[in-house]
Parts: sequence; C-alpha cells; structure tokens
Amino acid sequence: MSRHGPSVARRRRRTVGAATTAALVAVPLTLSFLSPASAAEARVDNPYAGAVQYVNPTWASSVRASAAKQSDASLAAKMQTVAKQPTAVWMDRISAITGNADGKGLKFHLDNAVQQQKAAGKPLVFNLVIYNLPGRDCYALASNGELPATDAGLARYQSEYIDPIVALLGKPEYSNLRIAATIEPDSLPNLVTNISESACQQAAPYYRQGVKYALDKLYALGNVYNYIDIGHSGWLGWDSNAGPAAKIFAEVAKTTNAGFASITGFVSDVANTTPLEEPFLTDPTLSLGGNPIRSSKFYEWNNDFDEIDFTAHMHRLLVAEGFPTSLGMLIDTSRNGWGGPNRPTKVSTSTNVDTYVNESRVDRRVHRGAWCNPLGAGIGELPKASPSGYTASHLDAFVWIKPPGESDGASTEIENDQGKRFDRMCDPTFVSPKLSNQLTGATPNAPLAGQWFEDQFVTLVKNAYPVIPGSDGQDPDPTEEPTEEPTDDPTDDPTDDPTDDPTDDPTEDPVDTQAPSTPSGLTAGTVTETSVALSWTASTDNVGVTGYDIYRNGSKVGTSTGTTYSDTGLTAATAYSYTVRAKDAAGNVSQPSSALSVTTKSTTTTGSCKVVYNASSWNSGFTASIRVTNTGTTALNGWTLTFQYANGQTLQQGWSADWSQSGSTVTAKNAAWNGSLAAGQTVDIGFNGAHNGTNNAPTGFTLNGATCS
Repeated sequence: MSRHGPSVARRRRRTVGAATTAALVAVPLTLSFLSPASAAEARVDNPYAGAVQYVNPTWASSVRASAAKQSDASLAAKMQTVAKQPTAVWMDRISAITGNADGKGLKFHLDNAVQQQKAAGKPLVFNLVIYNLPGRDCYALASNGELPATDAGLARYQSEYIDPIVALLGKPEYSNLRIAATIEPDSLPNLVTNISESACQQAAPYYRQGVKYALDKLYALGNVYNYIDIGHSGWLGWDSNAGPAAKIFAEVAKTTNAGFASITGFVSDVANTTPLEEPFLTDPTLSLGGNPIRSSKFYEWNNDFDEIDFTAHMHRLLVAEGFPTSLGMLIDTSRNGWGGPNRPTKVSTSTNVDTYVNESRVDRRVHRGAWCNPLGAGIGELPKASPSGYTASHLDAFVWIKPPGESDGASTEIENDQGKRFDRMCDPTFVSPKLSNQLTGATPNAPLAGQWFEDQFVTLVKNAYPVIPGSDGQDPDPTEEPTEEPTDDPTDDPTDDPTDDPTDDPTEDPVDTQAPSTPSGLTAGTVTETSVALSWTASTDNVGVTGYDIYRNGSKVGTSTGTTYSDTGLTAATAYSYTVRAKDAAGNVSQPSSALSVTTKSTTTTGSCKVVYNASSWNSGFTASIRVTNTGTTALNGWTLTFQYANGQTLQQGWSADWSQSGSTVTAKNAAWNGSLAAGQTVDIGFNGAHNGTNNAPTGFTLNGATCS
C-alpha cells in the first residue's frame, strides 16, 4: 500500500530502543469472563493492557515453513520466535469474510482466538483490519480495491462488507474478545495530501461516509476498539499536513453517533517502514553551517524524523481539535527496525547537512517516499502493550498490523481479480520522479500485495532491530493448542443464529414459531430532497432471517433482503418516521425497531453570507483557511463558494470541499457531509496554494450567487 502523497510545504512529491523478547505482559485473571453465559467485559481504556494478542495460525504456518528451509540454524531459530508473534487479520475484500483462495475466513480466526484466549486465561486482543472502502487507496495502484467510488460502491461496502462483519463479530461467543479494529488504511490521509488527484476527489465523500458507517457499526458492538489509520511521519509530519489532517479526523469523528468516543485512538506506520526512533538524529533544529538538519534533502523540512516524534505531534493536534487526552496511539513496528550491517553505529562528524544526515540516519531508503517492499528494511520491536519511555506519544501498544512477509505490491504486472494494479513504485528498475529521480529500491520478484513474499521475509528477519532472539522451544506456541481446529465453511452465513445446535433433531419441533430478533441501529445515510437511505444491524433467528419490511409513518413502504433500503419519491423539507421489522421463512415477524425520524432536505436557496479569509505564506507557497457563515434566515442545502485571485495564485490541494480553479476564479463546492448549512451556521474549509511572491487576499466572494461580506 502506498503511504505517501504530495507534501504541501515543499515540492509535491511526498508519500508516504532496548530489545523486548517477551509477548504482552498480563495480569492473571480468573476464567469466569470466558464463559459465554457471563456478561461481556466492560470497555477499558487501553484494550492491550493486561491482555495477550491473537496469533494467526495461517501466517505462523508460513513463517515456520520458511524456517524449515533455512540452512542457518540461528536464522531459523529467529523465525520460530517470529512465528509466535501476534499479527492482524486483514479483511481486504468481501470474499475474505467467508474465506477465499488466499486464506481462511473471519469465523475461522475468531474461533481460534476464543481457543487462544481460553488457553491464556486472560483477555485477548484480536487485531482486525477493515480495508475495503469504495475507491480504496486512491493515490496508489498496487492496493486498489474491488469497490468503485460511487453510490453503488458505498451501498455494497455497507451491506455486503461492513454489515456481515458486524453480524459475525456480534455473536455471543465472541463477546469477550477485545476487537482492535484498524480502520481503512490509506483513506483519510489521502484527503489531506492527494485531494488534487481526480481519483481522490471522486473517492473523498465515500471515504468520509464509509469510515463513519464503519465506526458507528463497530463501536455499537461494545467490545470493538476503533483505531484510525494516521499515515506516518514521512507523509503527514509537516505542519502543513498534520494540522489539516487532525481537522479532518475530528470532522469525521463529529459525524458519528458516539462522536469522539467512537474512536479509541490512531495507528501510525501501518505497512510502512519509517523508524520508531532515529537515535542519532534527535534534534531536527540542530544547525550545521547555518542550516537546520531538517532542511536536508532526505527530510525536506519535516520536523518529525520518526514515529515517536510523529505520534506525539499528532496527539497534541488531535486533542486540540477536541479528542480526549485519553486518546491512545499504536505504532506498527512489523517492518521498521532497520538493523543489519548497514545500520549506523554513531553520529556523523560531517559539517555538510546532507552528508551528516545520510551517515547518521538508520532509515536506509533512498527517499522517505520509497514505500514498496524496500530493500534493507527489518522487523522492529516485538508487539508489546503500554511500552514505557514514550509519555508524550501516549502509546497503547506496539503492534504488527502488516504481517512480516506479506508483499506491498507486485514488481511486475500480474493479472488478478482483486482490483490490484501494477504500481511502478514496486518496480526495482523504475527511476521515479517522486523519489528525486532515483531508483525505487524495491525488492525484485514481488507477488501481489498481501501475498507471501519469501525473499523479503528472510531479509526482514536478518535486518531486524532489535535483533530477534532465537526460540528455545520452551515458550508455548498459541497456534499449536491441542484442541480440535475450528472449521470455516465458506458458505456459512454470518447472520446465522449462534445458539443453533446442528445436533438437534428437526423432527422434535417441526413448527418454527420463534420470531427473529428486533433490528437495531437504524440510521439514515444520504438524505436528499426526495430520498432517504436507511441501514440497520442484522437480526438473528433460530432458523434464518429471510428479509426485512420497512415502514414509513406506520405504513409498509418496501422490503429488503439485506440491511439497507432507499426510500424515494419523498417531499422536500418533510419529516418522516421509519421502523424496520425482520421476518423469517415461517412468516414470523420481529418487533419493530426503534423509530428513526428523518427530515428531507429543503430546496437550494441563495441567502446571504459572511466570509473570513486567512492565509499563512512561506517562500512560494501558502495555506488558506476560510470560514463561511450563512447569515441568511433560510438553511442552505448545497452550497458553492467562488472567489477570484489577482496575483496569479494557483490552487494546489484542498480539504472539506470539492475544489477547482479556472483562470483566476476558484470554486469550492460542498462535500457530501457538509452540504447542509443552517441559518447562522458556519463551515470551515481550506486549501494549499502557490504564489509568485505576491499573495494578496482574494476578492469577490459569492455563495450560491449571493455576494458575501
């Protein structure tokens, strides 16, 4: 996956300790919390504290197979240690839920997690990656997804992807697992740095709506802890990227049902290799010959040299935007160790800024934008809860979200049915303009993203830092418990009733009289002047739910076999009350869901407005912040702001609106999530631009054709 996008502060080509040998330290608990009959565990502040993490037996098997091939006994022993480490389970397409040719389904892993938790006798964190947004990874090709950035793609994301995952996670037998969900890597950060790309502009509203939907549905389960992907220091570390990013994260959080509470924290460096720490480069302001070392070609004026700096930086900004101080941070340390023979052992003595940095940095890439299967990378810190010594970073844990050994992308074109395309950043023969016209430094002969890459795995273990201890064979392997292995039926319906006993004789009770459970979580998605998009959480039934009846103002208006419905032909600016009932094949009907009141949008009006414009300039660039207030007496349902520049300024990229420029005229149209602007309400938008030395404020602001003061 690409972790990089163009920086706004400089040239537009951004992308992007002591060894621990123990697994997670946990406080012994009684086994009462493991009983399905007992109440689910109350939500905790840090889910990783006092818990073990799930070890994926499928991935561990690949690691052990690699170890068996090694003639170097020391290397093989290190691999055996790696095989016992917890990694995340990726749901990278719809078929991954039930299982496909690339791996077992979610039920298989959840069942194994329950067995590992019982064996450990303490809470278990199940790391799960939600990764299938419409228009996924809009700035890269290697990890494009199956769903288009369209209304239809969003509907499938909700009903065929998120809803089945939520239904499965919500089964009682999994209620005592702590599910740590990494939400949509490479989504929201792209809306900061790459919004000038047409693919990202198309995907932007679906990223926001999709992430909101996932957060709402997952948080409602009670035992799911949502961590939003936050990129990494080489991507969002610049102040001009970090500030707008924090605002976007806060904006999305505020749209969710639970607000800031729906997000437990953020995770950095997912599937990337930015070091945890740069031990010999601790002060970015250190000056050599009158130049700070952050001005070097490698760091390009970025103050955040590593992930410890970056997580502390982002935590401060996020709290300033309204997130609670209890917000936790995770760092993916699966591939950011940078050990091996090329790791520096001391600080440079050079007085040249670039030489000093290049001889001192442990990150050995040619450029921080080299994200695909980089040669020389190594495994970093082993997974660990509440790592000490990083107070300002507010770390919940070191985690392995990207399983070591899984490819970032194919080094050549490979036909596939997963939507994954050939990205030249994964081609070791490609001289990339994004990397200052240098070779990518990618590992050759790489398979498709997510598939096992033996050559890279061997390198990662060899270059690990801290050095991985060899397994002595005494530590228990959670993937080798002497229990019956759970099976995973690809045809299994995640909405099946978990209490259904397949050993029961149907002949004992030939008449089904049990009604499905009441649908919950009824919410409204896109609302227009004439339509309302509804969604809800699936019901369960002793035999099986066959569909749902949708009621508007007490009258049935339609049916659905899934958990979404679009009600059309409505009247603008009118309130409607909706309920949903579930039904089964025997004709049993559930109780109605809680009523949901929805008001359709009013027709677009012009009104009057006020604009406050501020700009912060540097060299040939600037960041503009615009606050628009509806000073009229009527709500605006859809708005377009226009203004003119007189000094040849050009728009580079923007946020919180759909931006475009024609000549000297700049246009900002509302995003899908902020089109409604009530009387007296304000909306904050902004963009990054370029100037030629003169940067006077624009003139002629109009909103829906009305002149603004």
